[in-house]
Amino acid sequence: MTTPAPTTGPSVETDLLIIGAGPTGLFAAYYAGFRGHRVAVVDSLPELGGQITAMYPEKQILDVAGFPSVKGRDLVEGLVSQAATADPHYLLDRTAVTLVHDDDGVTVGLNDGTQVRAGAVLITAGIGKFSPRPLPAQGDWLGRGLEFFVPSFAPYAGKDVVIVGGGDSAFDWAVHLEPVAQSVTLVHRRDAFRAHERTVEQVRGSSVRIITKAEVSAIDGEHTVSSVDVTTDGETTRLPAQAVVAALGFVADLGPLQTWGIDVLKRHIVVDPSMRTNLPRVFAAGDITEYPGKVRLIAVGFGEAATAVNNATVAMDPTAKVFPGHSSEA
Repeated sequence: MTTPAPTTGPSVETDLLIIGAGPTGLFAAYYAGFRGHRVAVVDSLPELGGQITAMYPEKQILDVAGFPSVKGRDLVEGLVSQAATADPHYLLDRTAVTLVHDDDGVTVGLNDGTQVRAGAVLITAGIGKFSPRPLPAQGDWLGRGLEFFVPSFAPYAGKDVVIVGGGDSAFDWAVHLEPVAQSVTLVHRRDAFRAHERTVEQVRGSSVRIITKAEVSAIDGEHTVSSVDVTTDGETTRLPAQAVVAALGFVADLGPLQTWGIDVLKRHIVVDPSMRTNLPRVFAAGDITEYPGKVRLIAVGFGEAATAVNNATVAMDPTAKVFPGHSSEA
């Protein structure tokens, strides 16, 4: 059961509305333009690039075809330039809150009252809205030496850095901060890690100190962090630290999308091989999708975006072909 969209506010008309301006959404915008569609893109963040821009702009990404290694911000810059060929209408710092579909299209209401009328909708919202899991000992140190993300490495130059966590983010930041900081210590509550094995081995072979079966039990300092207490097996050790990075993961929330009547499984949208959802003219691609054998990689999201756009084209115009031909120049 869909919720009626509000009737006040400006209106936007487009062929394809993309919800989510991360890598998959940006590539979808380009591809929609390639298929001759007008395209609009809405995102709750104020900048393009999704999670990469918000959390990992300096991270080297290793699983994008054609790039042995590409920095997050450089990948986003390239995708934005590519999408610009479609002249997309960006609606940033706004959230899609309502959706109503009919025989001729879909109307999506944004939280600022804007009404977007589209022939089809493509949801590329990644994991939805996300908020970092707090560090139990963080107190009021956030912004005073404690951070959840590392958008730039320069502020950590010459500092003693303590990273808390055992996932990909914790180990990626350990790799990148090790040559910049005076020292890097990684603290994890277990002796097993969720991070990619290759990155774990890279950190083990570096100067990074790894302390397992431990937790940061206290943070101390005056105006900014100067030390942390690490407790292991009931014994506490004080470590110098002018910076603490709490990489404990984040809580994802699909938000209003969950009220639209879309089939959702464990916070992911269920799609068929055409990237169709259970709602007419509503498609999804990227990390937000779920189907048997799903692999959550940026490269997979790019392929899903093209599949979704091509099938959305037929949904909007039954006389069109799903496969438009190759995109290379003659």
